[in-house]
Amino acid sequence: MAVLTQLFSPQRLGMTLTAVAMVAIAVGAWLWAQAPDYRVLYANVAERDGGAIITALQQMNVPYRVSAEGGTILVPAEQVPELRLKLASQGLPKGSLVGFELMENEKLGSSQFLEQVNYQRALEGELARSIQSLSEVQAARVHLALTKPSVFVREQQKPSASVLVNLYPGRTLQPSQVSAIMHLVAASVPDLPTQNVTVVDQNGNLLSADGQNPNGELDPNQLKYVAELENSYVKRIETILTPIVGAENLQAQVAADIDFSQTEHAEETYKPNQDQAQAAIRSQQTSESTSGADNIAGGVPGALSNQPPAPASAPIAAGPTPAGSTSKPGATGASPTPPSAPMNLRKEATTNYEVDRTIRHVRQLAGNLRRLSVAVVVNYRRETGADGKTTLKPLSQEEMTQITNLVKEATGFDSARGDTVSVANASFTTPEKETVAELPLWKQPETLDLAKEIGRYLLAAGVAFYLIFGVLKPMMRRLAAERASTASAPSHALPAVTAGADSYEQALDHTRQLAREEPRAVANVVKQWVGS
Repeated sequence: MAVLTQLFSPQRLGMTLTAVAMVAIAVGAWLWAQAPDYRVLYANVAERDGGAIITALQQMNVPYRVSAEGGTILVPAEQVPELRLKLASQGLPKGSLVGFELMENEKLGSSQFLEQVNYQRALEGELARSIQSLSEVQAARVHLALTKPSVFVREQQKPSASVLVNLYPGRTLQPSQVSAIMHLVAASVPDLPTQNVTVVDQNGNLLSADGQNPNGELDPNQLKYVAELENSYVKRIETILTPIVGAENLQAQVAADIDFSQTEHAEETYKPNQDQAQAAIRSQQTSESTSGADNIAGGVPGALSNQPPAPASAPIAAGPTPAGSTSKPGATGASPTPPSAPMNLRKEATTNYEVDRTIRHVRQLAGNLRRLSVAVVVNYRRETGADGKTTLKPLSQEEMTQITNLVKEATGFDSARGDTVSVANASFTTPEKETVAELPLWKQPETLDLAKEIGRYLLAAGVAFYLIFGVLKPMMRRLAAERASTASAPSHALPAVTAGADSYEQALDHTRQLAREEPRAVANVVKQWVGS
């Protein structure tokens, strides 16, 4: 009975429960100190990809957490880079987009229309994946409007495409990146011109305007171009004058007047041929005609003259006629030659020369510089005297002229264009520099992070120290004191029935024998103890 009393006494039961609670608190504090810091592995993950990623994490025995929405997966912070690389080697996450793997599951007997639709879906998915590989793009969707081929050339229509990009918070796409997306899509679809590709962000902003502003409003790209051009001129001036006057003794501003209008001019000019020797012959035509005959009827008009000519015969060679002799009528000999009839000769020549013609087609692009205004202010020169005092003196006229010439050369000064350059020499008012106190060590972010980590472990150690030395050790001391007091005075702890025993062991034996013989009496004694 004494043993039962000692084990189930209210004081010892309370101390036991307190010890168990303290041990549980210590274990919880240790587990809290050892709990890993979870970071986002993937956010906005599709259900299919989320299941595949969780399966892969379970196979790698990596602890993970899933957000309440189910679209964010958390893992220990120190394992995030390694897990992303391992999952990427497995092709995860694949994304909700489908690519050309859709063509692998083509069913037998599919219609041509269904095959065309699947091909278009696969092409759109592949283009979206390519666009998502950009560091600024979080998600992308591509819509293609493909046209049917036609045998009639006039009825052929060009395809078009639209791209919707969802950018990461705080990210923007540069005009060169937008142009790259347009060329990427245009080069992936046959007969798709670049101007038929439209790019829009998640806020509904048109990114592929390409400098076209149908409403006549100011274009941000134009304003950006003007600012960049002016800054480039300012940088040129500062670069060439800084070694002469110093970086803090120079201020420059440039105003550029830019013409953003686009004009096209076609001109065709005709000029007379001044130099016939160098003129080019286009065509040349020459004609020549002759009229007339050798034998024409002659003599006195009548029957004799109208007779047909005698047939030709070979003449009989005759000897030389002696001098003074005359031919008789009817003598055989050479007949006298009749006189030659007149002949008409006509010649015509026509030459056509090429016309001197000049054709000019001039297209003036936007962004031409019409006028440039430059303003430069130079500080006075600092001179230190023999007494160590610093004084400010203006620059000489020769130095000012030299600086003005350098500014003109650096900016490409053109008087015919109406450019102006103004260089002034004045004393600068320098504000007092504020001395920024160095951030103390205990306020630095690295120190704060280290203190939090150390405090985390110190808190767990402090709780354990308090439980051991503030609760458990005093409790053990009280238990030891009670045992010592019970051993020194056993006659006071036992009932009167054990008063005749010589030692504590004999009293314990008498109590056990009494409990076997008189259980009711022992039960009454225990009730009295509990009541007291």
